[in-house]
Amino acid sequence: MWQANRFFVVAALGLLSQGAIAASPAAAPATDGRIRAQLMSRAAVTISSELPAKIARLPLEEGAAFSKGQTLVEFDCSTYRAQMNKAQASLDAAQQLVKVNTRLAELNSIGALELTQAQGKAKESAAELSYMRSTVQKCVIVAPFAGRVAKRTAAPYQYLNTGMAVMDIVDSGPLELRMLVPSRWLAWLKPGQRFTVQVDELGRSFPASIVRLGARIDPVSQSIAASGRIEAQDAALLPGMSGWATFAVPK
Repeated sequence: MWQANRFFVVAALGLLSQGAIAASPAAAPATDGRIRAQLMSRAAVTISSELPAKIARLPLEEGAAFSKGQTLVEFDCSTYRAQMNKAQASLDAAQQLVKVNTRLAELNSIGALELTQAQGKAKESAAELSYMRSTVQKCVIVAPFAGRVAKRTAAPYQYLNTGMAVMDIVDSGPLELRMLVPSRWLAWLKPGQRFTVQVDELGRSFPASIVRLGARIDPVSQSIAASGRIEAQDAALLPGMSGWATFAVPK
C-alpha cells in the first residue's frame, strides 16, 4: 500500500513539474526579445449580396488582383429594372396630373383637395422610384479598394438570398504585422521602433517598424497588442504568413 501511494506522489510531482515547464514561456515571455508575429492585410472584407438575385457575372477567380472600383459581382436584375421603369412611368403620370390639376385650380374648376391628393401621389411615386433606383444600384458590386480575391464562396448563375457571401477580398496594400508583446515593454517600445522579422515561409528576414500599440493591457497574460509594418515591398509576402519578430530589448 505504501509503495502504491509513493508511486502516486512521485507521478503527481512529475506531472506538476512538467506543467511548470510548459507554463514557463507564458510566465516569462520574450526574454530574448523574440515575439511571434503574423502578417495580415489592413482590410479583409466579405462581399455579400444585398438583394435576392441570381449571379449574372463573376469575372474574378481566386487569387486574381483587382483595382478600386472594378466590378466584382454583377447580378441578373431584369425584374428590378422593370419595376424601376414602372415607377418612373408612374411618377411621370403623377407629375402630369399635378400640372393639370394646378391649372384647373387656378381656374377654380377643382377644389384644393384634388390638387393636394395629386401632389401626394406624385411624392409617393417619387419615393418609389428612388427606392427602385437604390435597389438597381446594388445589382453591381464594385471593389472598395485595390486588392485580391482570397476566396470565392459562390458561382455564376447561382441564386443568392440577401446576406449570402459571394467572396472574401483582401487589401493589396502594405501588410501589417500583428503581435502580442509583454506589457513591461511599454517602458521603451513606441511607434517608430525598428525591429526585424524573419518570415518562416520564406526563410528571409525583413526590416520593420512599429506603427501603433494597443489601447488595453490583458491583465491575465500581461501583454498588449502591437502592429508593425515591413518596410520593403515584396510580392512574395502574403497574408497569413508568420515568423519571429526580434527586438533589441534594453538591458
